[in-house]
Amino acid sequence: MSRFWNSNTRNITPYVPGEQPGDKTLIKLNTNENPYPPSPLALERIRNISLPDLRLYPNSEGKIVKKAISDYYGIAEDQVFVGNGSDEVLGLLFKAFFDETAKVAFPDITYSFYPVYGDLFKIPYMKIPLKEDFTIDFGDYPRGVKAIVFANPNAPTGLYIPVEKIEELLKDRPDTLIVVDEAYIDFGGESCVPFILKYDNLIVVQTLSKSRALAGLRIGFAMGSAPLMEGLVRVKDSFNSYPLDTIAQVAAEAAFQDKAYFDETRGKIIKTREWAKEQLKDMGAEVTDSRSNFLFVKIPGMAGSVALEQLRKRGILVRNFKNQRISDWLRITVGTDADMAKVAEEITLIRNLSRE
Repeated sequence: MSRFWNSNTRNITPYVPGEQPGDKTLIKLNTNENPYPPSPLALERIRNISLPDLRLYPNSEGKIVKKAISDYYGIAEDQVFVGNGSDEVLGLLFKAFFDETAKVAFPDITYSFYPVYGDLFKIPYMKIPLKEDFTIDFGDYPRGVKAIVFANPNAPTGLYIPVEKIEELLKDRPDTLIVVDEAYIDFGGESCVPFILKYDNLIVVQTLSKSRALAGLRIGFAMGSAPLMEGLVRVKDSFNSYPLDTIAQVAAEAAFQDKAYFDETRGKIIKTREWAKEQLKDMGAEVTDSRSNFLFVKIPGMAGSVALEQLRKRGILVRNFKNQRISDWLRITVGTDADMAKVAEEITLIRNLSRE
């Protein structure tokens, strides 16, 4: 600890990213990356970039990306904001709309960056417990909060809230900012994006890291009313005017244009997820009805930390969390068919060994 740290730096608990091992022989199912390559069109566009032009700054607003997103969703370009991954977009969102004067609410089990941003920017927040079955009940959220932030599908449970329930929330809480983090929406859910044309209290955040396999380029975006997006731009331009580099912008545009490849690969992941879900259930594991690109799994009679280490010894990386309510659960990214067959095989093995 440096003597020059300020009090906030000393007291915050930073987000802990998933391990990125140097050993390429491991089956890496711990960070919800796509098992398939990026769009061939995106790769082609990257290869054709004029490298000497990299001496120039990129377009500060990510104009070609905003245009591709607006075309894809049928919304106006001024209803789109792009940034360096959805983590940055969420951070700018917390800074733009929240401060110490009003509370923000989010589930107690969800994406763990939300409380990190609350602590970093000194924003008071409330963690609202999920139900026993890990579902979100909006009736539990106090009416006095300035905003409700949640992931849909939620992480790490993978559970999905139908858009009809979210629209009821938007109607019922017109003075509450509703932030829907749709990092995993493309794997089996319906997006709330159409609602931004009807409700000025909605922001939808998405990423190209998961369903479009561009995690290495860090591309995220938000969608909402033009005044909300203008607020994000004001904060962005007070922090980093050029968050999305030239290569990322070119790849992002192509990824949205190559809809056929997008549908093909996400379809494969959904099919593999459902197959793996049934395999794990058949062997006695508890598995949530995930609509994401990961499974949330509890192996009967085995602590989550033990299962984590046992799988690692067998060359498989998964994720386990310290939150007491979910400490015996594993989050397992959906890989290829071969990856998931290996997961099922090894879980069967370690469960049998634990019974001996």
